[in-house]
Amino acid sequence: MIKTYLYDNSSSRMRHDVNLNDIATEINNQDNMLWVDLFNFSEQELKYVAEVFDFHELAVEDCMHYSPRAKLDKYDDYHFLVMHAIRYNEERDEEIMLVQLGVFLGPNYVVTVHKNTLPSLGRLAKICLSNTSVSDKGRDFFLYTIIDGLIDEYFPVLDRIGDRIEDLEEEIYEKPSKETTDEFLALKRTILTMRRALIPQRRIFYNFSSSAFVISEENQPYFLDLRDHLERITDTIDGYKDLVDGALATYASIISARTNDTIRILTLISTIFMPLTFVTGFFGMNVPLPDQDSVWSTVSITLGLIGVSTWMIVLFRQKKWM
Repeated sequence: MIKTYLYDNSSSRMRHDVNLNDIATEINNQDNMLWVDLFNFSEQELKYVAEVFDFHELAVEDCMHYSPRAKLDKYDDYHFLVMHAIRYNEERDEEIMLVQLGVFLGPNYVVTVHKNTLPSLGRLAKICLSNTSVSDKGRDFFLYTIIDGLIDEYFPVLDRIGDRIEDLEEEIYEKPSKETTDEFLALKRTILTMRRALIPQRRIFYNFSSSAFVISEENQPYFLDLRDHLERITDTIDGYKDLVDGALATYASIISARTNDTIRILTLISTIFMPLTFVTGFFGMNVPLPDQDSVWSTVSITLGLIGVSTWMIVLFRQKKWM
């Protein structure tokens, strides 16, 4: 599906659903600003838009296929940017999924390409239809608004991950189980997925201040703010990663300690029964007993075995092995 929004500077109003075949005259006016949004698009729709704006085939191919890394490419008269939004998987709520967003940034136009719907772009579309507070500030500020919406979607996910880590840490000390470990491992996969998506995006913003990407002076503070947000998110993710690694190490230590206790108890039991097994096994091989016809011989042997066992238990307790 293709949605178009054109800010007409002469009338200071926003028009939508503009025919792309008729936009050549409109975008020749550098004071106008055009936004084309492709979502749930077909290959024919993407190729149609690419022909209208003469986009490079490699950039178009990147829009068709998912790429796990963000990037910024410069072409003759436009830039191509790949970013990633984040959301929880609709089928498995515990896992996150990355949604790719391709952005073509021209002198006075922005083309966004995404296969999945993005709530932040939906909110931006409502703003564009209701007022010109975003579109009348140029393509730089418009791009900032798009990226800021994507980055803001990370914070609720981070809060949810942080709360879950706290709950699982309590479960580890109160009642550790395999399910707790599985959840921690799932959280670690989620954190690593977010980190792999964020690190390249953070690098992109260092290029915004270079000659590769020119931003108007009045809009530079906004992009510096985006970079600060990405730094903060990355630091938070790194902190969560350390917490998860520490919790898994703690869980492994607890399980190891419990295993050692179990082995120690079993070893003590085996040690206590070892002399008993030897005596009963020795005299069980048809070896004649002293006074075997007397009932006191059986009583004496039984009391002797009990005495040895009692002595060993007392000895183990004195050495604090039990």
